[in-house]
Amino acid sequence: MADHNEDLIDYDEEEETLAPVTTEVAKEEKPAEADSGDKKGSYVSMHSTGFRDFLLKPELLRAIVDCGFEHPSEVQQECIPQAILGMDIISQAKSGMGKTAVFVLATLQQIEPVDGEVAVLVLCHTRELAYQIKNEYARFSKYMPEVRTSVLYGGTPVKEDEALLKNKATSPHIIVGTPGRVMGLIRDKILDASHVKHFVLDECDRLIDTIDMRRSIQEIFKATPHHKQVMMFTATMKKETREICRKFMQNPHEIFVDDETKLTLHGLQQFFVELPADKKNRKLSDLLDTLEFNQVCIFVKSVARAKALSALLVSANFPSIAIHSGLEQSERIRLYQAFKDFTHRIVVATDIFGRGIDVERVNIVINYDIPDSPDQYLHRVGRAGRFGTKGLAISFVSSAEDKEHLKNIQDRFEVSIPEMPEQIDVSTYMNA
Repeated sequence: MADHNEDLIDYDEEEETLAPVTTEVAKEEKPAEADSGDKKGSYVSMHSTGFRDFLLKPELLRAIVDCGFEHPSEVQQECIPQAILGMDIISQAKSGMGKTAVFVLATLQQIEPVDGEVAVLVLCHTRELAYQIKNEYARFSKYMPEVRTSVLYGGTPVKEDEALLKNKATSPHIIVGTPGRVMGLIRDKILDASHVKHFVLDECDRLIDTIDMRRSIQEIFKATPHHKQVMMFTATMKKETREICRKFMQNPHEIFVDDETKLTLHGLQQFFVELPADKKNRKLSDLLDTLEFNQVCIFVKSVARAKALSALLVSANFPSIAIHSGLEQSERIRLYQAFKDFTHRIVVATDIFGRGIDVERVNIVINYDIPDSPDQYLHRVGRAGRFGTKGLAISFVSSAEDKEHLKNIQDRFEVSIPEMPEQIDVSTYMNA
């Protein structure tokens, strides 16, 4: 990573010397009765603060009430007051802790929409995540009809984007997009980024760790004004990535979990099943028959396996769909929305579905193929047991390589993942 430091944007020397403001959050306080077996996660020991204490616009508060939110999570508690003041933010927090709501609420709180001007630019690494973030903006701007949000990503006709952006009556004030399409529209002078006041990267490690994608981000960044708010969010971040993020910012407010290894998901039961590869299908069928679930995500390592396994489940009368990169973009979005709308209860997916995708009813994740990256494991199992809920993650282990991956996961997160017992208490992974 250090080899590419010359590619990074530098602010003026006097700006870079400002010390970042760092807040360590998600430290688990251990109460005196900790030995009672009642383990509490960071979302339980909540401050009594409500969203009203952030002094948000009445329109935002009405939308928050409609969404059923009462108390902010810790990352929201730490970030929102700083973000709505326009401070630059770097935030690393566990999956499912409401990071998206931080920048959605902060930007909607500050926005003063002007027709023909893009005020907020949000970039993310997949089209599905862009689509999801756009829907979050739609939820929270429900009572702000003057604010328009659009999503821009590859796989759709550029002419449609051009028509949208050139008409002041339809042009968005908030754009959520993927780097390739956004960069192309800026280069072709179709998208004017000169009025952007808020620049957001979601799952920023995926956007910055790859040098090609980082260069795209930098090109977009340079097209925006020097003085703007920059916010970056992720669940996992290496120290090298953190340093690169700081290069885009001025005196950022930094919110990180207390220890990089402590990224476990409270409320999530985690087990492994050791079995030969040719017994996986039978075991999966047994689990789907015996476990109680709202929705299930089953992760595999390739497009071909996703197609084959989903077809096998359908033939066995399990209502499964497959989401993977081999689908046309419109079909991927259609299936994702159908799953989110609870039209389907089982999805077989590749890792394209593993990061940032938020489906509230998922309470079971099955790693049919265990991931080779501990961070990818975190993002996968983070689909279950979202903020304040319960969930179950089961990983199939079929080879010496799988055992090594499981060991790396346990070492990385300082967690012991036991073998799955014969019986699992349903109350441990289903909300009452």
